[in-house]
Amino acid sequence: MPAHLPVLIAGGGTVGLSAALFLAHHGVPCLVVESQDGPSRHPRATGLGPRTVEFLRETGIEEAVDAVAIDMSGGNLGKISATTLATAEFPERAPSATALPAADPDEKGRLTPTALRGTCPQHRLDSVLLPAARDRGALVHHATRLLSFVQDADGITATVETPPGPDGEGGRQVVRAEYLLAADGARSQVRTALGIGTSGPGGIGTPMVNILFRADLRPFTKGRSFVSCDIRTPEAPGMLVTVDGANEWIFHTPYDPGTDGRDAPDRQRDETGAPGTAPTLDAFTPAHCRALIRTAVGAPDLDVEVLSTLPWRPRAQLADRFRDGRVFLLGDAAHTVPPVGAFGLNTGIADAHNLAWKLSAVLGGHAGPALLDSYEAERRPVAALALEQSLRRLADPRLHWDRSPQMAAARRAAGVLDPMVVHLGYRYASGAVLDPQPELPDQDAGTRILDGTPGSRLPHLWLDRDGRRLSTLDLVRSRFTLLTGPGGDAWVAAARDVAGRLGVDLAAHPIGPGAAVTDPAGHWPGIAGLAEGGALLVRPDQFVGWRAATLPDDPAGTLAAALVRLLGRDGGPASGGRAR
Repeated sequence: MPAHLPVLIAGGGTVGLSAALFLAHHGVPCLVVESQDGPSRHPRATGLGPRTVEFLRETGIEEAVDAVAIDMSGGNLGKISATTLATAEFPERAPSATALPAADPDEKGRLTPTALRGTCPQHRLDSVLLPAARDRGALVHHATRLLSFVQDADGITATVETPPGPDGEGGRQVVRAEYLLAADGARSQVRTALGIGTSGPGGIGTPMVNILFRADLRPFTKGRSFVSCDIRTPEAPGMLVTVDGANEWIFHTPYDPGTDGRDAPDRQRDETGAPGTAPTLDAFTPAHCRALIRTAVGAPDLDVEVLSTLPWRPRAQLADRFRDGRVFLLGDAAHTVPPVGAFGLNTGIADAHNLAWKLSAVLGGHAGPALLDSYEAERRPVAALALEQSLRRLADPRLHWDRSPQMAAARRAAGVLDPMVVHLGYRYASGAVLDPQPELPDQDAGTRILDGTPGSRLPHLWLDRDGRRLSTLDLVRSRFTLLTGPGGDAWVAAARDVAGRLGVDLAAHPIGPGAAVTDPAGHWPGIAGLAEGGALLVRPDQFVGWRAATLPDDPAGTLAAALVRLLGRDGGPASGGRAR
Protein backbone atom coordinates (compact mmCIF):
# COMPACT_ATOMS: atom_id res chain seq x y z
CA MET A 1 0.00 0.00 0.00
CA PRO A 2 1.47 3.38 -0.97
CA ALA A 3 2.32 5.82 1.81
CA HIS A 4 1.45 8.85 -0.34
CA LEU A 5 -0.90 9.32 -3.26
CA PRO A 6 -3.16 12.03 -4.69
CA VAL A 7 -6.60 10.62 -3.80
CA LEU A 8 -7.84 8.21 -1.13
CA ILE A 9 -11.36 6.81 -1.56
CA ALA A 10 -13.23 5.45 1.46
CA GLY A 11 -15.68 2.81 0.28
CA GLY A 12 -15.39 0.28 -2.53
CA GLY A 13 -19.03 -0.07 -3.53
CA THR A 14 -20.28 0.96 -6.95
CA VAL A 15 -19.78 4.70 -6.39
CA GLY A 16 -16.30 4.25 -4.93
CA LEU A 17 -15.27 1.98 -7.81
CA SER A 18 -16.73 4.45 -10.30
CA ALA A 19 -14.70 7.25 -8.73
CA ALA A 20 -11.57 5.11 -8.98
CA LEU A 21 -12.28 4.33 -12.64
CA PHE A 22 -12.94 7.94 -13.58
CA LEU A 23 -9.87 9.22 -11.73
CA ALA A 24 -7.66 6.56 -13.29
CA HIS A 25 -9.16 7.36 -16.68
CA HIS A 26 -7.93 10.94 -16.17
CA GLY A 27 -4.52 9.69 -15.06
CA VAL A 28 -4.93 10.37 -11.33
CA PRO A 29 -3.47 7.68 -9.02
CA CYS A 30 -5.91 6.67 -6.29
CA LEU A 31 -6.44 4.08 -3.57
CA VAL A 32 -9.79 2.58 -2.57
CA VAL A 33 -10.15 1.07 0.91
CA GLU A 34 -13.19 -1.14 1.48
CA SER A 35 -13.98 -2.94 4.75
CA GLN A 36 -15.77 -5.88 3.10
CA ASP A 37 -13.65 -8.88 2.13
CA GLY A 38 -14.59 -8.51 -1.53
CA PRO A 39 -17.20 -7.10 -3.88
CA SER A 40 -20.73 -7.47 -2.59
CA ARG A 41 -22.63 -10.33 -4.18
CA HIS A 42 -25.95 -8.93 -2.98
CA PRO A 43 -27.36 -6.53 -5.60
CA ARG A 44 -29.29 -3.51 -4.47
CA ALA A 45 -29.98 -1.18 -7.39
CA THR A 46 -30.60 -2.68 -10.83
CA GLY A 47 -31.45 0.19 -13.18
CA LEU A 48 -28.69 2.13 -14.95
CA GLY A 49 -29.78 5.49 -16.31
CA PRO A 50 -28.68 6.80 -19.71
CA ARG A 51 -26.23 9.30 -18.24
CA THR A 52 -24.45 6.49 -16.38
CA VAL A 53 -24.22 4.49 -19.59
CA GLU A 54 -22.69 7.55 -21.26
CA PHE A 55 -19.93 7.44 -18.62
CA LEU A 56 -19.37 3.76 -19.43
CA ARG A 57 -19.14 4.65 -23.11
CA GLU A 58 -16.63 7.42 -22.39
CA THR A 59 -14.36 5.08 -20.41
CA GLY A 60 -14.58 2.27 -22.95
CA ILE A 61 -16.55 -0.28 -20.93
CA GLU A 62 -20.07 0.14 -22.28
CA GLU A 63 -19.92 -3.11 -24.26
CA ALA A 64 -18.52 -5.02 -21.28
CA VAL A 65 -21.36 -3.81 -19.05
CA ASP A 66 -23.93 -4.53 -21.74
CA ALA A 67 -22.58 -8.09 -21.90
CA VAL A 68 -23.42 -8.66 -18.21
CA ALA A 69 -26.73 -6.76 -18.32
CA ILE A 70 -30.00 -8.66 -18.38
CA ASP A 71 -31.25 -9.03 -21.93
CA MET A 72 -34.64 -7.33 -22.13
CA SER A 73 -34.33 -6.50 -25.81
CA GLY A 74 -37.50 -8.47 -26.47
CA GLY A 75 -39.49 -6.08 -24.30
CA ASN A 76 -39.68 -5.10 -20.65
CA LEU A 77 -42.99 -5.03 -18.81
CA GLY A 78 -41.56 -2.72 -16.14
CA LYS A 79 -43.53 -3.12 -12.92
CA ILE A 80 -46.34 -5.67 -12.78
CA SER A 81 -48.61 -6.97 -10.02
CA ALA A 82 -50.14 -10.35 -9.19
CA THR A 83 -51.42 -12.41 -6.28
CA THR A 84 -48.56 -14.83 -6.91
CA LEU A 85 -46.15 -15.05 -9.83
CA ALA A 86 -47.89 -18.23 -11.00
CA THR A 87 -51.16 -16.32 -11.40
CA ALA A 88 -49.64 -13.31 -13.21
CA GLU A 89 -51.33 -12.38 -16.49
CA PHE A 90 -48.79 -11.15 -19.02
CA PRO A 91 -49.85 -8.89 -21.90
CA GLU A 92 -49.16 -10.00 -25.44
CA ARG A 93 -46.44 -7.44 -26.03
CA ALA A 94 -44.09 -5.47 -23.78
CA PRO A 95 -43.86 -1.74 -24.41
CA SER A 96 -40.09 -1.26 -24.46
CA ALA A 97 -36.74 -2.63 -23.38
CA THR A 98 -35.91 0.21 -21.00
CA ALA A 99 -36.22 0.02 -17.23
CA LEU A 100 -36.77 3.77 -17.16
CA PRO A 101 -40.13 4.55 -18.76
CA ALA A 102 -40.40 7.86 -20.61
CA ALA A 103 -43.42 9.83 -21.68
CA ASP A 104 -42.24 9.56 -25.29
CA PRO A 105 -40.61 6.16 -26.07
CA ASP A 106 -38.69 7.73 -28.97
CA GLU A 107 -37.34 10.57 -26.83
CA LYS A 108 -34.52 8.50 -25.32
CA GLY A 109 -33.06 7.71 -28.73
CA ARG A 110 -32.95 11.41 -29.56
CA LEU A 111 -31.29 12.27 -26.27
CA THR A 112 -28.42 9.81 -25.92
CA PRO A 113 -26.24 7.52 -28.05
CA THR A 114 -26.30 4.79 -25.42
CA ALA A 115 -28.58 1.86 -24.74
CA LEU A 116 -28.16 -1.27 -22.64
CA ARG A 117 -30.16 -4.38 -23.45
CA GLY A 118 -31.95 -4.12 -20.13
CA THR A 119 -31.23 -3.80 -16.42
CA CYS A 120 -27.81 -4.34 -14.86
CA PRO A 121 -27.84 -5.39 -11.19
CA GLN A 122 -25.26 -3.66 -9.09
CA HIS A 123 -23.02 -6.67 -8.45
CA ARG A 124 -22.79 -7.29 -12.19
CA LEU A 125 -21.81 -3.69 -12.81
CA ASP A 126 -19.17 -3.95 -10.08
CA SER A 127 -17.74 -7.05 -11.76
CA VAL A 128 -16.80 -4.78 -14.68
CA LEU A 129 -15.91 -1.62 -12.76
CA LEU A 130 -13.39 -3.31 -10.45
CA PRO A 131 -11.08 -4.81 -13.10
CA ALA A 132 -11.50 -1.76 -15.33
CA ALA A 133 -10.33 0.54 -12.52
CA ARG A 134 -7.41 -1.73 -11.69
CA ASP A 135 -6.41 -2.10 -15.33
CA ARG A 136 -6.10 1.69 -15.51
CA GLY A 137 -3.90 1.86 -12.44
CA ALA A 138 -6.29 2.34 -9.50
CA LEU A 139 -5.50 0.41 -6.31
CA VAL A 140 -8.44 -1.30 -4.60
CA HIS A 141 -7.86 -2.93 -1.20
CA HIS A 142 -10.65 -5.00 0.33
CA ALA A 143 -10.77 -6.03 3.99
CA THR A 144 -9.25 -2.62 4.73
CA ARG A 145 -10.84 -0.10 7.08
CA LEU A 146 -10.38 3.63 7.33
CA LEU A 147 -9.91 4.07 11.07
CA SER A 148 -9.36 7.80 11.26
CA PHE A 149 -8.21 10.85 9.34
CA VAL A 150 -7.14 14.42 9.91
CA GLN A 151 -6.76 17.13 7.34
CA ASP A 152 -4.55 20.16 7.11
CA ALA A 153 -3.94 22.84 4.50
CA ASP A 154 -1.92 20.49 2.30
CA GLY A 155 -3.70 17.17 2.53
CA ILE A 156 -5.15 14.27 4.48
CA THR A 157 -3.38 11.98 6.93
CA ALA A 158 -5.38 8.77 7.25
CA THR A 159 -4.91 5.64 9.35
CA VAL A 160 -6.08 2.44 7.69
CA GLU A 161 -6.07 -1.12 8.93
CA THR A 162 -5.75 -4.39 7.06
CA PRO A 163 -5.85 -7.89 8.57
CA PRO A 164 -2.43 -9.48 9.06
CA GLY A 165 -1.42 -11.76 6.21
CA PRO A 166 0.63 -14.96 6.22
CA ASP A 167 3.82 -12.97 5.66
CA GLY A 168 3.17 -10.85 8.71
CA GLU A 169 2.20 -7.76 6.76
CA GLY A 170 -0.96 -5.86 7.53
CA GLY A 171 -2.15 -4.06 10.60
CA ARG A 172 -2.32 -0.28 10.82
CA GLN A 173 -0.71 2.02 8.30
CA VAL A 174 -0.62 5.77 7.80
CA VAL A 175 -1.50 7.01 4.31
CA ARG A 176 -1.02 10.58 3.14
CA ALA A 177 -3.33 11.84 0.39
CA GLU A 178 -4.07 15.22 -1.08
CA TYR A 179 -7.83 14.58 -1.13
CA LEU A 180 -10.24 12.14 0.51
CA LEU A 181 -13.44 10.98 -1.22
CA ALA A 182 -16.10 9.57 1.10
CA ALA A 183 -18.14 6.91 -0.69
CA ASP A 184 -18.82 4.96 2.49
CA GLY A 185 -22.60 4.79 2.39
CA ALA A 186 -25.68 6.20 4.07
CA ARG A 187 -24.18 5.86 7.54
CA SER A 188 -20.93 7.43 6.43
CA GLN A 189 -18.32 7.44 9.16
CA VAL A 190 -16.44 10.15 7.29
CA ARG A 191 -19.49 12.42 7.21
CA THR A 192 -20.10 11.78 10.89
CA ALA A 193 -16.47 12.53 11.77
CA LEU A 194 -16.74 15.84 9.93
CA GLY A 195 -19.89 16.75 11.84
CA ILE A 196 -21.89 17.22 8.63
CA GLY A 197 -25.61 16.91 9.32
CA THR A 198 -28.40 15.76 7.04
CA SER A 199 -31.89 16.95 6.22
CA GLY A 200 -34.89 14.98 5.10
CA PRO A 201 -37.20 12.40 6.68
CA GLY A 202 -34.51 9.72 7.05
CA GLY A 203 -35.99 6.23 7.30
CA ILE A 204 -39.35 6.05 5.55
CA GLY A 205 -41.80 3.34 4.62
CA THR A 206 -41.83 -0.23 5.77
CA PRO A 207 -38.61 -1.98 6.83
CA MET A 208 -37.92 -4.81 4.42
CA VAL A 209 -35.80 -7.92 4.12
CA ASN A 210 -34.04 -8.30 0.79
CA ILE A 211 -33.71 -12.04 0.08
CA LEU A 212 -31.31 -13.02 -2.69
CA PHE A 213 -32.10 -16.49 -3.99
CA ARG A 214 -31.70 -18.92 -6.87
CA ALA A 215 -34.67 -20.69 -8.42
CA ASP A 216 -35.69 -21.42 -11.98
CA LEU A 217 -38.72 -19.16 -12.46
CA ARG A 218 -38.82 -19.40 -16.25
CA PRO A 219 -41.85 -21.72 -16.23
CA PHE A 220 -43.74 -18.92 -14.48
CA THR A 221 -42.42 -15.88 -16.40
CA LYS A 222 -43.25 -17.53 -19.76
CA GLY A 223 -40.46 -15.80 -21.58
CA ARG A 224 -41.45 -12.32 -20.45
CA SER A 225 -39.16 -9.78 -18.76
CA PHE A 226 -40.06 -7.37 -15.99
CA VAL A 227 -38.21 -5.18 -13.51
CA SER A 228 -40.39 -6.10 -10.54
CA CYS A 229 -43.61 -7.85 -9.62
CA ASP A 230 -45.67 -6.82 -6.61
CA ILE A 231 -46.87 -9.97 -4.84
CA ARG A 232 -50.22 -9.48 -3.12
CA THR A 233 -50.80 -12.79 -1.39
CA PRO A 234 -51.28 -12.11 2.36
CA GLU A 235 -49.15 -15.11 3.31
CA ALA A 236 -46.06 -13.65 1.57
CA PRO A 237 -46.55 -10.02 0.57
CA GLY A 238 -43.64 -8.30 -1.09
CA MET A 239 -41.92 -7.55 -4.36
CA LEU A 240 -40.08 -9.93 -6.68
CA VAL A 241 -37.19 -8.26 -8.52
CA THR A 242 -35.34 -9.51 -11.58
CA VAL A 243 -31.63 -10.18 -11.16
CA ASP A 244 -30.89 -12.38 -14.18
CA GLY A 245 -34.46 -13.03 -15.30
CA ALA A 246 -34.05 -16.80 -15.09
CA ASN A 247 -32.42 -18.31 -12.01
CA GLU A 248 -31.38 -15.42 -9.78
CA TRP A 249 -33.93 -13.17 -8.08
CA ILE A 250 -34.59 -10.93 -5.11
CA PHE A 251 -37.67 -11.00 -2.93
CA HIS A 252 -38.38 -7.97 -0.74
CA THR A 253 -40.79 -8.65 2.10
CA PRO A 254 -41.70 -6.60 5.20
CA TYR A 255 -40.33 -7.30 8.65
CA ASP A 256 -41.02 -5.95 12.12
CA PRO A 257 -38.20 -3.67 13.25
CA GLY A 258 -39.20 -4.40 16.81
CA THR A 259 -37.61 -7.81 16.48
CA ASP A 260 -34.16 -6.22 16.68
CA GLY A 261 -34.92 -2.69 17.79
CA ARG A 262 -32.85 -1.07 15.07
CA ASP A 263 -33.53 0.76 11.82
CA ALA A 264 -32.72 -2.02 9.36
CA PRO A 265 -28.91 -2.10 9.62
CA ASP A 266 -26.95 -3.63 6.76
CA ARG A 267 -26.26 -7.19 7.86
CA GLN A 268 -26.15 -10.49 6.07
CA ARG A 269 -26.69 -14.18 6.77
CA ASP A 270 -25.46 -16.89 4.45
CA GLU A 271 -27.17 -20.14 3.47
CA THR A 272 -25.82 -21.99 6.50
CA GLY A 273 -27.61 -19.58 8.80
CA ALA A 274 -24.33 -18.46 10.37
CA PRO A 275 -24.37 -14.80 11.31
CA GLY A 276 -21.85 -12.42 9.89
CA THR A 277 -20.01 -9.72 11.81
CA ALA A 278 -23.29 -8.29 13.09
CA PRO A 279 -26.55 -10.04 14.18
CA THR A 280 -29.32 -10.64 11.68
CA LEU A 281 -33.10 -10.96 12.00
CA ASP A 282 -33.51 -14.35 13.65
CA ALA A 283 -36.92 -15.04 12.14
CA PHE A 284 -35.57 -14.98 8.59
CA THR A 285 -33.80 -18.30 8.61
CA PRO A 286 -33.05 -19.94 5.25
CA ALA A 287 -35.98 -22.33 5.82
CA HIS A 288 -38.38 -19.46 6.50
CA CYS A 289 -37.11 -17.54 3.47
CA ARG A 290 -37.60 -20.58 1.23
CA ALA A 291 -41.17 -20.97 2.46
CA LEU A 292 -41.93 -17.31 1.78
CA ILE A 293 -40.52 -17.49 -1.74
CA ARG A 294 -42.46 -20.64 -2.59
CA THR A 295 -45.66 -18.98 -1.40
CA ALA A 296 -44.94 -15.78 -3.33
CA VAL A 297 -44.25 -17.71 -6.52
CA GLY A 298 -47.21 -20.03 -5.96
CA ALA A 299 -45.13 -23.21 -6.21
CA PRO A 300 -45.01 -25.27 -2.97
CA ASP A 301 -42.35 -27.64 -4.31
CA LEU A 302 -40.08 -25.04 -5.92
CA ASP A 303 -36.37 -25.76 -5.54
CA VAL A 304 -35.03 -22.60 -3.83
CA GLU A 305 -31.49 -21.78 -2.76
CA VAL A 306 -31.30 -18.79 -0.42
CA LEU A 307 -28.00 -16.99 -0.95
CA SER A 308 -28.19 -14.14 1.57
CA THR A 309 -30.54 -11.75 3.31
CA LEU A 310 -30.15 -8.01 3.71
CA PRO A 311 -32.51 -6.05 5.99
CA TRP A 312 -33.05 -2.51 4.78
CA ARG A 313 -35.42 0.40 4.87
CA PRO A 314 -35.91 3.15 2.30
CA ARG A 315 -34.14 6.31 3.37
CA ALA A 316 -34.43 9.90 2.20
CA GLN A 317 -31.74 12.28 3.36
CA LEU A 318 -29.44 14.95 1.97
CA ALA A 319 -26.14 16.00 3.49
CA ASP A 320 -26.00 19.65 4.52
CA ARG A 321 -22.65 19.97 2.77
CA PHE A 322 -20.89 17.85 0.16
CA ARG A 323 -17.43 19.17 0.97
CA ASP A 324 -15.28 19.92 4.00
CA GLY A 325 -11.88 21.26 2.99
CA ARG A 326 -10.12 18.44 1.17
CA VAL A 327 -12.86 15.89 1.84
CA PHE A 328 -15.73 15.31 -0.59
CA LEU A 329 -18.92 13.29 -0.04
CA LEU A 330 -20.24 11.11 -2.87
CA GLY A 331 -23.16 8.74 -3.36
CA ASP A 332 -25.15 7.63 -0.32
CA ALA A 333 -22.73 9.48 1.97
CA ALA A 334 -24.02 12.68 0.37
CA HIS A 335 -27.61 11.71 -0.48
CA THR A 336 -29.80 8.69 0.12
CA VAL A 337 -32.64 8.40 -2.39
CA PRO A 338 -35.55 5.91 -2.26
CA PRO A 339 -35.42 3.38 -5.12
CA VAL A 340 -38.45 4.49 -7.15
CA GLY A 341 -37.10 6.04 -10.34
CA ALA A 342 -33.60 4.52 -10.18
CA PHE A 343 -32.20 7.94 -9.30
CA GLY A 344 -30.05 7.11 -6.27
CA LEU A 345 -27.15 5.02 -7.59
CA ASN A 346 -27.08 6.90 -10.88
CA THR A 347 -26.82 10.23 -9.04
CA GLY A 348 -23.93 8.88 -7.00
CA ILE A 349 -22.03 7.71 -10.07
CA ALA A 350 -22.57 11.14 -11.63
CA ASP A 351 -21.07 12.70 -8.48
CA ALA A 352 -17.89 10.74 -9.10
CA HIS A 353 -17.80 11.66 -12.78
CA ASN A 354 -18.26 15.36 -12.01
CA LEU A 355 -15.49 15.42 -9.42
CA ALA A 356 -12.90 13.30 -11.23
CA TRP A 357 -12.05 15.72 -14.03
CA LYS A 358 -11.91 18.65 -11.62
CA LEU A 359 -9.48 16.88 -9.31
CA SER A 360 -7.42 15.93 -12.35
CA ALA A 361 -7.30 19.54 -13.54
CA VAL A 362 -6.30 20.89 -10.12
CA LEU A 363 -3.74 18.16 -9.38
CA GLY A 364 -2.28 18.57 -12.85
CA GLY A 365 -1.81 22.30 -12.39
CA HIS A 366 -4.26 23.26 -15.12
CA ALA A 367 -6.93 24.72 -12.82
CA GLY A 368 -7.03 26.72 -9.63
CA PRO A 369 -8.35 25.24 -6.38
CA ALA A 370 -11.51 27.34 -6.84
CA LEU A 371 -12.65 24.87 -9.49
CA LEU A 372 -13.34 22.35 -6.71
CA ASP A 373 -15.89 24.73 -5.19
CA SER A 374 -18.12 23.93 -8.15
CA TYR A 375 -18.56 20.29 -7.06
CA GLU A 376 -21.02 21.03 -4.26
CA ALA A 377 -22.56 23.94 -6.16
CA GLU A 378 -23.39 21.61 -9.05
CA ARG A 379 -24.08 18.24 -7.47
CA ARG A 380 -26.08 19.13 -4.35
CA PRO A 381 -28.98 20.71 -6.29
CA VAL A 382 -29.04 17.68 -8.61
CA ALA A 383 -29.19 15.32 -5.63
CA ALA A 384 -31.96 17.42 -4.08
CA LEU A 385 -33.93 17.17 -7.32
CA ALA A 386 -33.44 13.39 -7.50
CA LEU A 387 -34.56 13.01 -3.89
CA GLU A 388 -37.61 15.20 -4.39
CA GLN A 389 -38.62 13.36 -7.56
CA SER A 390 -38.22 9.97 -5.92
CA LEU A 391 -40.39 11.01 -2.97
CA ARG A 392 -43.10 12.27 -5.32
CA ARG A 393 -43.08 8.88 -7.05
CA LEU A 394 -43.00 6.99 -3.77
CA ALA A 395 -46.29 8.62 -2.80
CA ASP A 396 -47.91 7.11 -5.91
CA PRO A 397 -45.66 4.73 -7.92
CA ARG A 398 -48.16 4.74 -10.80
CA LEU A 399 -46.89 8.22 -11.65
CA HIS A 400 -43.58 6.60 -12.58
CA TRP A 401 -44.58 3.25 -14.02
CA ASP A 402 -47.84 4.07 -15.80
CA ARG A 403 -46.77 6.11 -18.82
CA SER A 404 -50.19 6.14 -20.44
CA PRO A 405 -51.45 9.49 -21.76
CA GLN A 406 -54.26 9.31 -19.22
CA MET A 407 -51.72 9.75 -16.40
CA ALA A 408 -50.07 12.82 -17.94
CA ALA A 409 -52.34 15.28 -16.12
CA ALA A 410 -51.81 13.48 -12.81
CA ARG A 411 -48.03 13.62 -13.28
CA ARG A 412 -48.11 17.33 -14.00
CA ALA A 413 -50.35 17.98 -11.00
CA ALA A 414 -47.99 16.01 -8.76
CA GLY A 415 -44.90 17.77 -10.14
CA VAL A 416 -43.43 14.53 -11.48
CA LEU A 417 -40.82 15.15 -14.19
CA ASP A 418 -40.19 12.73 -17.01
CA PRO A 419 -37.43 10.29 -15.93
CA MET A 420 -35.23 11.32 -18.85
CA VAL A 421 -35.31 14.90 -17.60
CA VAL A 422 -34.18 13.80 -14.13
CA HIS A 423 -31.43 11.56 -15.52
CA LEU A 424 -30.19 13.83 -18.31
CA GLY A 425 -31.87 17.22 -18.22
CA TYR A 426 -30.56 18.78 -15.03
CA ARG A 427 -28.47 21.93 -15.34
CA TYR A 428 -25.49 23.28 -13.44
CA ALA A 429 -25.03 26.79 -12.07
CA SER A 430 -21.54 27.36 -10.63
CA GLY A 431 -18.27 29.14 -11.22
CA ALA A 432 -17.41 26.40 -13.73
CA VAL A 433 -20.24 27.56 -16.03
CA LEU A 434 -20.32 30.98 -17.65
CA ASP A 435 -23.77 32.58 -17.95
CA PRO A 436 -25.74 29.55 -16.74
CA GLN A 437 -29.50 29.29 -17.08
CA PRO A 438 -30.48 26.72 -14.42
CA GLU A 439 -34.24 26.93 -14.88
CA LEU A 440 -35.60 24.13 -17.07
CA PRO A 441 -37.58 25.37 -20.07
CA ASP A 442 -39.65 22.18 -20.18
CA GLN A 443 -40.58 19.43 -17.70
CA ASP A 444 -41.21 16.66 -20.20
CA ALA A 445 -39.14 17.01 -23.37
CA GLY A 446 -35.43 16.54 -22.89
CA THR A 447 -34.69 17.63 -26.44
CA ARG A 448 -35.91 21.12 -25.53
CA ILE A 449 -33.75 21.15 -22.40
CA LEU A 450 -30.52 19.87 -23.96
CA ASP A 451 -30.18 22.77 -26.36
CA GLY A 452 -26.59 23.94 -25.88
CA THR A 453 -27.42 26.24 -22.96
CA PRO A 454 -24.38 26.72 -20.66
CA GLY A 455 -24.77 24.37 -17.72
CA SER A 456 -26.60 21.68 -19.69
CA ARG A 457 -25.24 18.43 -21.07
CA LEU A 458 -24.08 18.77 -24.68
CA PRO A 459 -26.96 17.81 -26.99
CA HIS A 460 -26.49 14.42 -28.66
CA LEU A 461 -26.47 14.33 -32.43
CA TRP A 462 -25.27 11.56 -34.72
CA LEU A 463 -22.37 12.71 -36.89
CA ASP A 464 -20.12 11.17 -39.51
CA ARG A 465 -16.32 11.07 -39.62
CA ASP A 466 -14.57 9.05 -42.32
CA GLY A 467 -17.69 6.98 -42.87
CA ARG A 468 -18.04 6.12 -39.17
CA ARG A 469 -21.03 7.20 -37.12
CA LEU A 470 -20.28 8.93 -33.84
CA SER A 471 -22.09 11.17 -31.38
CA THR A 472 -21.31 14.76 -30.54
CA LEU A 473 -20.55 13.36 -27.07
CA ASP A 474 -17.87 11.09 -28.55
CA LEU A 475 -15.97 14.14 -29.83
CA VAL A 476 -15.30 15.35 -26.30
CA ARG A 477 -13.10 12.44 -25.20
CA SER A 478 -12.77 13.58 -21.57
CA ARG A 479 -11.10 16.91 -22.43
CA PHE A 480 -12.11 20.49 -23.12
CA THR A 481 -13.56 20.65 -26.61
CA LEU A 482 -14.61 23.55 -28.79
CA LEU A 483 -17.39 22.70 -31.25
CA THR A 484 -18.20 25.08 -34.11
CA GLY A 485 -20.26 25.14 -37.26
CA PRO A 486 -18.84 24.80 -40.76
CA GLY A 487 -16.09 27.24 -41.59
CA GLY A 488 -14.81 27.37 -38.02
CA ASP A 489 -11.16 27.92 -38.99
CA ALA A 490 -10.88 31.03 -36.83
CA TRP A 491 -12.04 29.08 -33.80
CA VAL A 492 -9.66 26.19 -34.55
CA ALA A 493 -6.74 28.63 -34.70
CA ALA A 494 -7.93 30.29 -31.49
CA ALA A 495 -8.16 26.95 -29.69
CA ARG A 496 -4.64 26.03 -30.78
CA ASP A 497 -3.34 29.35 -29.50
CA VAL A 498 -5.19 29.16 -26.18
CA ALA A 499 -4.18 25.53 -25.55
CA GLY A 500 -0.53 26.43 -25.93
CA ARG A 501 -0.83 29.62 -23.90
CA LEU A 502 -2.69 28.06 -20.96
CA GLY A 503 -1.25 24.54 -21.09
CA VAL A 504 -4.72 22.99 -21.36
CA ASP A 505 -5.66 20.00 -23.51
CA LEU A 506 -8.20 21.68 -25.79
CA ALA A 507 -9.57 20.15 -29.00
CA ALA A 508 -11.59 21.94 -31.69
CA HIS A 509 -13.99 20.40 -34.21
CA PRO A 510 -15.88 22.26 -36.92
CA ILE A 511 -19.03 20.32 -37.85
CA GLY A 512 -20.66 20.56 -41.24
CA PRO A 513 -20.08 20.43 -45.00
CA GLY A 514 -16.41 20.47 -45.92
CA ALA A 515 -15.25 19.60 -42.39
CA ALA A 516 -13.74 16.33 -41.21
CA VAL A 517 -16.87 15.82 -39.11
CA THR A 518 -20.18 16.18 -40.93
CA ASP A 519 -23.80 16.28 -39.87
CA PRO A 520 -25.85 14.09 -42.24
CA ALA A 521 -29.18 15.27 -40.80
CA GLY A 522 -28.28 18.96 -41.05
CA HIS A 523 -29.27 19.79 -37.45
CA TRP A 524 -25.95 21.32 -36.37
CA PRO A 525 -25.35 24.11 -35.32
CA GLY A 526 -29.02 25.00 -34.70
CA ILE A 527 -29.48 22.18 -32.18
CA ALA A 528 -26.79 23.84 -30.05
CA GLY A 529 -28.25 27.34 -30.22
CA LEU A 530 -25.45 28.67 -32.41
CA ALA A 531 -25.72 31.20 -35.19
CA GLU A 532 -23.20 31.30 -38.01
CA GLY A 533 -19.70 31.62 -36.56
CA GLY A 534 -20.66 30.55 -33.02
CA ALA A 535 -19.02 27.92 -30.82
CA LEU A 536 -19.61 25.80 -27.73
CA LEU A 537 -16.89 25.24 -25.13
CA VAL A 538 -17.62 21.81 -23.70
CA ARG A 539 -16.08 20.66 -20.42
CA PRO A 540 -14.42 17.24 -20.05
CA ASP A 541 -17.65 15.93 -18.47
CA GLN A 542 -19.62 16.79 -21.67
CA PHE A 543 -21.38 19.77 -20.08
CA VAL A 544 -21.45 23.08 -21.89
CA GLY A 545 -19.25 25.51 -20.00
CA TRP A 546 -19.61 28.52 -22.29
CA ARG A 547 -21.36 29.46 -25.51
CA ALA A 548 -20.43 32.12 -28.05
CA ALA A 549 -23.49 32.51 -30.25
CA THR A 550 -21.47 34.23 -32.99
CA LEU A 551 -17.80 34.83 -33.83
CA PRO A 552 -16.29 37.64 -31.68
CA ASP A 553 -13.74 40.12 -32.96
CA ASP A 554 -10.97 38.44 -30.95
CA PRO A 555 -11.83 34.72 -30.75
CA ALA A 556 -8.55 33.71 -29.09
CA GLY A 557 -8.74 36.39 -26.42
CA THR A 558 -12.42 35.74 -25.78
CA LEU A 559 -11.88 31.98 -25.54
CA ALA A 560 -8.87 32.35 -23.25
CA ALA A 561 -10.78 34.63 -20.90
CA ALA A 562 -13.68 32.18 -20.75
CA LEU A 563 -11.42 29.21 -20.04
CA VAL A 564 -9.46 31.07 -17.37
CA ARG A 565 -12.68 31.97 -15.54
CA LEU A 566 -14.10 28.49 -15.89
CA LEU A 567 -10.93 26.88 -14.47
CA GLY A 568 -10.69 29.24 -11.53
CA ARG A 569 -7.37 30.67 -12.70
CA ASP A 570 -6.08 34.23 -12.37
CA GLY A 571 -5.05 34.66 -16.00
CA GLY A 572 -1.71 32.87 -15.90
CA PRO A 573 -0.66 29.25 -15.57
CA ALA A 574 -2.02 27.81 -12.34
CA SER A 575 0.55 26.84 -9.74
CA GLY A 576 0.55 24.43 -6.87
CA GLY A 577 -0.56 21.40 -8.85
CA ARG A 578 1.53 18.46 -9.88
CA ALA A 579 2.25 17.73 -13.52
CA ARG A 580 1.62 14.17 -14.61
